[in-house]
Amino acid sequence: MIRPAIRLLTRADTAAALELYTDLTLGPPACDRTAFHRVLEHPGTTVTGAFEGDFLVSMVTLHLLPNVTWDARPYALIENVVTRKDRRGEGFGRLTIGAALERAWAADAYKVMLLTGQRRGAKGFYEAVGFSSEDKHAMVIRRP
Repeated sequence: MIRPAIRLLTRADTAAALELYTDLTLGPPACDRTAFHRVLEHPGTTVTGAFEGDFLVSMVTLHLLPNVTWDARPYALIENVVTRKDRRGEGFGRLTIGAALERAWAADAYKVMLLTGQRRGAKGFYEAVGFSSEDKHAMVIRRP
């Protein structure tokens, strides 16, 4: 196996990222280039990818958000963690999560949060990289 390169995604990675999002979503494939560009350009947001050569294998989105409490230290939200279905279990997800956590800690974030679907079966993965559900209860409201 080629040693994966970990780096921030750019507009040049749009096609590869949109293809990889299809391994995450249960609905129609992601195909909105403009939406991906808005994410890349959003202040405090980065998308980190693990590459094997030029091939995008895994990625994670990190949002750093300003905060009034905790001495005005930011908090972070991880979203859209995805690894190619045929490459799961090889450590790529752990590498991208690790890179996102390093970025959050370097920004002095006091916590990093994420949500995972109960039916995705990824809870054990997130616990293995250090996340816990013992401190907080996640709650979601969706607009139809």
